[in-house]
Amino acid sequence: MDLMDEQELRKRINITTNQEIEEIQPLIQDEDDKLLKEKKDLAAKAKKEKQIQIIIVLALTALSLFSRYYKIAKANVVVWDEAHFGSFGSEYIKRTFYFDVHPPLGKMLIGLSGWLCGYDGQFDWDSSKVFPENLNFVFMRVFCATFGALMTPLAYLTAKELHFSQLTCIMVGLMVICENAFLTISKFVLLDPILLFFTALTFYFLTRFRNAREKPFSLNWWLTLAATGASLGMVSSVKWVGLFSVALVGLYTIWELWDYLGKPGVSFKAYILHWIARILLLIVLPVSIYMFNFYLHFTILNKSGSGDSNMSSLFQAGLEGIDFTQNPVDVAYNSKITLKNTSYGGGLLHSHIQRYPVGSEQQQITLYHYKDANNEWIIKKPWTEPQVPEDKIVYVKDGDIIRLVHAETKRNLHTHNVKAPVSKKLYEVSGYGNSTIGDANDLWKVEIVKDHYDPKSHSVHALLTNFRLRHVQTGCLLQSSGASYPEWGFKQSEVVCDVHGNNHAAKNIWNVESHWNDLLPAAPLKTFRSSFLSNFIDINVGMWTSNNSLVPDEDQEPDHLTSEAWQWPLALVGIRICSWGDDDVKYYLMGNPLTWWSAFACILFICLLSGIYILLRKGHVLHWKKEEWNNYCYSALITVGGWALHYFPSYLMGRVLYLHHYFPAIYFGIFVVAFTLEHLTSYFKSVKIVGKAIITLYLVANIWFFFYFIDMSYGFTGPSSNMKSKQWLKTWSMADEDGL
Repeated sequence: MDLMDEQELRKRINITTNQEIEEIQPLIQDEDDKLLKEKKDLAAKAKKEKQIQIIIVLALTALSLFSRYYKIAKANVVVWDEAHFGSFGSEYIKRTFYFDVHPPLGKMLIGLSGWLCGYDGQFDWDSSKVFPENLNFVFMRVFCATFGALMTPLAYLTAKELHFSQLTCIMVGLMVICENAFLTISKFVLLDPILLFFTALTFYFLTRFRNAREKPFSLNWWLTLAATGASLGMVSSVKWVGLFSVALVGLYTIWELWDYLGKPGVSFKAYILHWIARILLLIVLPVSIYMFNFYLHFTILNKSGSGDSNMSSLFQAGLEGIDFTQNPVDVAYNSKITLKNTSYGGGLLHSHIQRYPVGSEQQQITLYHYKDANNEWIIKKPWTEPQVPEDKIVYVKDGDIIRLVHAETKRNLHTHNVKAPVSKKLYEVSGYGNSTIGDANDLWKVEIVKDHYDPKSHSVHALLTNFRLRHVQTGCLLQSSGASYPEWGFKQSEVVCDVHGNNHAAKNIWNVESHWNDLLPAAPLKTFRSSFLSNFIDINVGMWTSNNSLVPDEDQEPDHLTSEAWQWPLALVGIRICSWGDDDVKYYLMGNPLTWWSAFACILFICLLSGIYILLRKGHVLHWKKEEWNNYCYSALITVGGWALHYFPSYLMGRVLYLHHYFPAIYFGIFVVAFTLEHLTSYFKSVKIVGKAIITLYLVANIWFFFYFIDMSYGFTGPSSNMKSKQWLKTWSMADEDGL
C-alpha cells in the first residue's frame, strides 16, 4: 500500500470513530444521568428515612415522658423505698457520710435533683410521711422518671441496630412504654429507673458496636466502643446488678476476639490492637468511671454521719466533726480507749450491764456500730504487777500483758473455757469482776501486726497500729465471729475467743480508735490520714459483706414484700408498695402479664428452636448462608443471653430478693419477644401482610393488658376490694376480701 492509500484509510477510520463516538455519547450521558438520579434518589430516600426515624423517636419519647409524668404527684407521701433513697440524697446535700450496699452514682443523681430544686436536706423521709411544702418532691420524681422514660427511645434504637423491621422496632418501644412495672417504678425517687436507663444504654451501644465491626478502627468504631465502656462504668456505679451487663459485654467480646483469631484479612498487628482497644475501653475506662464515682462520693460526704463506723478508723479521722484529731498518738497505761475490729463493717468493742442468759451468765461483750460511752475501756497492768500511777506515763508496747477494764461498769474483759452463746465451737467472752476482783483469765497479750505510723516501732499508736489480743491462759484470739446475738443481746455482733484463730484474719485484728489521756499531747496535724485506694477497697468490701448479710430473718414472720426468683418469669407475684387503707393512694407493683408470660414462652421456644436448627445444620438439612446463621446466633444469644445473665444469678444469691430485681431481665425479655416474632414472620416473606398482622395483633393485646392494669401504676383510691376482678391469680394481692 502506497502512502496515499494509507492516509485515505486513516482518514476514513477517524471519520467512522468520530461518528460512533457521537452516537455513543448520548447513551453514555443518559447512563450517567440515570446513575446520578439513582444516587440522588437514594440520598433523598435515606434522608426521608432518617427524618421518619427522628419523628418516630420523638413521638415515642414524648409518649413515654407523658406516661411517666402523668399523675406523678398523686401521692404526696413518701412511697416505698423513697424512704431510703430520698434520705441518701439528703446526705449529699448535707454532706454527711452514710453507708449503703449500693454504689453511689444513682444516689448522687438523686441528691443532685434535690439540690436543683432547692431542697435543704432536712426532711427525714419516713415511710408514708407527707412531704413538706418546702420540698419539691414532684421535681425529684420527675428527675428520676425522665431516666425511666428515656428507656423507650433507647429500646427502639436498639431494635433498629438488631435489624428488626420498622413495625417490630415500634412494637419494642411501645412494649417498654406499656410495661406496667417500668411505669410504676419510674414514678418515684428510686434507683431503679436510673439503673434501667443505663442498662438500656449499655445494650444499645453494644449492638451498635457490633454493627461497627465492618469498619474496625474507624472513628465510629472507636467512639462506639468508648461509649460501651462508659455505659458499663455508669451502670455498675448505680447498682452491682450492672455487673451482669458487664458479663454480657464481656462474653460478646470474647466471642468476637475468638472470631478474629486467624480470620483472613486480620493481621497479627491488627489482632493485638483489637485486644488493646478492648482492654483500655472495656476494662480500664469502666473501672476508672466506677472509681471516680467513689472519689466524688468521698469528696462530697466530708462530714461525720451515720455511716462512720462502717469505715476504718483512719478514714473517720478525716471527716469533719470527728474528734480523732485530738487523739494522742502513743497509747499508754491508764489511757481510755475504744477498740475497733478491723474486719469489714467491724464495730467497736462494747459492754453493758445486761448478762448472758446462758453459759457463764456474766456481763455481755459485743461489737457495737455506733458511738457510745459503753464502748470505752481503760488499759491496766496485770493483777500481779504494780499499777502505773495516774500521773506517770508508761507506753503500751508489743508483747505487753494488759487488762482491759470497762470504763462504765468496771468489769474486766475476760474469757474462759465456756461455749460462746451463738458460735458454740468458740469461747465466750464476758465482763467479769471489778477494779479489785479478777483472775488470770482477764489477761491479754498485745501482738502488733502492722504499724502505719512507724513500721520499726514497738509502741502501740492510736488508729495507726493493728494488733491482736491473745488470751494469756488459753492462747485464743479475741475475735468478731461475724454472728449476731438474739434479741437478748440487742442484735449486736458477737465477740468470741478462738483457740485456732488465724493470725492474719481481719476479724482477729484490732486498732485503737478513740484515745484519751490528759498527760499526752494531741497528734500533729495530718497524722491520721487514709489513702483513697484503701478507702475505696474498704467501702467496696464492706458493701459486699453487707449485701451478703441481707438474708431472711428467721426470728421474724415472712415479709410480704419479698419473693422467690422462680416466681418472676410467670408474673406470680406483685408488691403493695404503700399503705393500703381505703383513703390511701395505692400502688401495686406488677409487670404487664402478657409481656412477662410471652417473654418466658419465647425464651423456651428460642432455646428449643435453636437446638433443632443446630441438629438440622449438623445433618446438612438447613441450608442457611453463613451470614444468615451468624446473624441468627448473634440475635438469639444477645437477647436470651442478656435475660439469662440478669436472671439466673438470683438463684446464687443468699440475700433476700424482691420483684424489682427481675426488671433488668424483663427488659431483655422484651427483645426476646421481638426477635421471636421477627423470626417467625420471616417465614411469611412472600405474604408480608401475615407477618405484620401477627405483630400488630400481639401489640394490640399488649396495650390492652397495659390499660387493664393501669390503675395499679397510676394509683387508685377507695376499698382495694374494688380491684378483685383484676386479681387473676391467687398469688396476687392487690385486693382484700373485706376492702381493708
